[in-house]
Amino acid sequence: MSIYLIAEHKEGKLKRVSLEILSECIRQGVEATCLLAGAGGLDSAAQELGKQGAKKVVLLENPSLKDYSNEGLANAFHAYLAKQSPKAVITGASWLGKEILPRIAAKFQVGLANDCTEFSLASGSITARRPVFAGKCSQSLSFSGGPAVFSVRPNVLALTEGKGSAPQIEKVAAELGQVRAKVTEVLSSGEKKVDLTEADIIISGGRSLKSADNFKILFDCASVMGAAVGASRAAVDAGYAPHDMQVGQTGKTVSPKLYVACGISGAIQHLAGMRTSKVIVAINKDPEAPIFQKADYGIVGDLFEVVPLLTEELKKLKAHS
Repeated sequence: MSIYLIAEHKEGKLKRVSLEILSECIRQGVEATCLLAGAGGLDSAAQELGKQGAKKVVLLENPSLKDYSNEGLANAFHAYLAKQSPKAVITGASWLGKEILPRIAAKFQVGLANDCTEFSLASGSITARRPVFAGKCSQSLSFSGGPAVFSVRPNVLALTEGKGSAPQIEKVAAELGQVRAKVTEVLSSGEKKVDLTEADIIISGGRSLKSADNFKILFDCASVMGAAVGASRAAVDAGYAPHDMQVGQTGKTVSPKLYVACGISGAIQHLAGMRTSKVIVAINKDPEAPIFQKADYGIVGDLFEVVPLLTEELKKLKAHS
């Protein structure tokens, strides 16, 4: 079976979701060919895929890929895949996957299943499951045509320890075709943040924080917990946090081991982005807040009192560990 995994990287560093998908393919006894695209310098990422169990890694290289281009990347992947007769094309449901996978599916003239939480490649048939209706239920899918094109939500598949070795590496000149948009400038925030979609622990704040400055209490707690900091749409719309921190239906979909919701009511749009978290803790002074219906643990109280106390207790625990 010709299964191709588009492995995502940033500046040569692999995203964990790519390794999670590769681990799942190996568990199912399927050998997936991994694809990496860039301007060059991807040998280290290819070796990491090999250690995780990949037998073959294809590097699609072109100097023009030094600057990000969703159209260029989609063209490059499709140009290579169209010559291979793939049975399935898989990648992570990250911002990159959401940008390039629809283009690839359109070029193959097939449907797309986005944000899947399960998939099966057994016995020649390909099936997947994904949340629908803002996560209130899930849908089982089977792919009748080919290739099957789908993305997988980060943090929903187990990442097992790799026992592989050096993979076979093939370098191919990437064919970018016609690229109609050009990146002229990249502005960086200058901050090194943990990617919300890959974080094991997330602490998020809502509009109840009242200001951007008050998010400091969440960042203080996050630094002790080793967590990433998120925000609800209401907090982002109010200007308390940037959009890249937004969790929810119109933000990022996350599945951490622990999600701490501070001053978030629990509207369906927010739940759609975090309801697959393994453990959910809610802190809200309104005992009737909908978030408590989804939470595994709830604290009814003022977040301005509870979160600093939580931070201090965590500091004590770390000091004695």
